[in-house]
Amino acid sequence: MQDKHKLWILVVAVIALAAWILGKGLTPDNYQFFLSRRIPKVLAIVIASVGISVSSLIFQTITNNRILTPSIMGFDSLYLLSQVLMVALFGGMSSVMINPQLNFVASTAVMLLFSSVLFGLYFRRDGVNIFTLLLIGVICGSLFGSMASFLMMVMDPNEFMTVQANMFASFNNVNAELVYWCLIPMAAALFWLLHRSPTLDVFWLGSDNATSLGVDTCKLSREMMLIIAILISVSTALVGPVLFFGLIVVALTRQVFQSYQHNLLIVASSTLAIFMLLSGQWVVENVLSFETTISVIINFCGGIYFLFLLLRNKLN
Repeated sequence: MQDKHKLWILVVAVIALAAWILGKGLTPDNYQFFLSRRIPKVLAIVIASVGISVSSLIFQTITNNRILTPSIMGFDSLYLLSQVLMVALFGGMSSVMINPQLNFVASTAVMLLFSSVLFGLYFRRDGVNIFTLLLIGVICGSLFGSMASFLMMVMDPNEFMTVQANMFASFNNVNAELVYWCLIPMAAALFWLLHRSPTLDVFWLGSDNATSLGVDTCKLSREMMLIIAILISVSTALVGPVLFFGLIVVALTRQVFQSYQHNLLIVASSTLAIFMLLSGQWVVENVLSFETTISVIINFCGGIYFLFLLLRNKLN
């Protein structure tokens, strides 16, 4: 079966699943109430799915490594640290924590500022090595995680409960206004990536081969890293950290779709991610009765799958 046929089947499955989730139990008397809660939740799942899957796909292309995700840059640890610092500085009942719009803007600004400073300083010099940047990201992520853990240990238990609510991804209490805010930067980033997809196809051949074919690899790496930072910052600030999910989605996408073209892979990975998150959220709500969060399931399955990929690459 051709890749385009597989993609159309996946798109139809996603539309059918989304329509079933949105329309379940609706009557002329209750549809306004339920749709006002379900539509933002489904849109949040779509935004998070696209942001995480596409950023992971592009990140693997830039690093030429299929087992890396943007989580290695420490975005999830930085998000957690930003939440802890806001509680420690302003208190759990401050406007920056209670107001979801203000919290979203503050969290996104912190992550984008960190990315801009890191990428701006690193890519200013010639002869850059992307793996040195990854090493810096690992160090920064460990530092952010250690600082957040220390502050949580000395924090008042009541204040810690406020932080704990933001430690795990959740689609149940997503602010509807924030969802519509996120559509603009996500759509702009996705449009630009699709526009640059032919160049990314060449980059996948390797940095040396891309350079010999006329691609400015340093400029493209800096540009893609900034796009990745936007995608990750927006999706993480909206629903919480679920960056490990990108490893599962991109690996499955590359197994199902044998194409090297990024325009197809971007759409396919996004669609597959939406289908998986919608299915996972349905399981959490209807099978597990909200006894756990979807991020716990993602981290558990993602950890097992990551070990499987490592063992398979070692055996090969």
